Amino acid sequence: MSSRQTFHEKLSWLLDNSIRLPGGYRIGLDGFIGLIPGLGDFISGLLSSLIIIKAQQQGVPRTILIRMFINVLIDSVLGSLPLLGDVFDFMWKANQKNSALLTHYQTSPQPTAKQSWLENVAFIAMLIGLLALAIFLISWLIGLLWSRLFG
Repeated sequence: MSSRQTFHEKLSWLLDNSIRLPGGYRIGLDGFIGLIPGLGDFISGLLSSLIIIKAQQQGVPRTILIRMFINVLIDSVLGSLPLLGDVFDFMWKANQKNSALLTHYQTSPQPTAKQSWLENVAFIAMLIGLLALAIFLISWLIGLLWSRLFG
């Protein structure tokens, strides 16, 4: 790691890539912090938010900040699932994604903002789709149960 790296690059490296595994794959402290029952993913999310705060201080547009928040949200929510979430924590690398987003914004602001906006819309559409599917499945199960009990 170079001493000329920025705060967000150093933190991203520490949390996502600081430990080399056999075969060259890298993991970081984020996954290990996430293993702490009950608090790990919360603490990890707080550390990850430091990159977002730094980006906000640098005047990064809201659309990119939202994209960064979504990356941390995915990491925190899915990482909190028992067992599979711990594996996910080592693989998702939200901090690396957010550091790259910030670096890309600094070199090409307009394309990065546009791409982030599109990704945010896609994420929201996916959430709406999942919610609609959940409502449909719950309605179907209630209807099935109703017909079995009263039909």
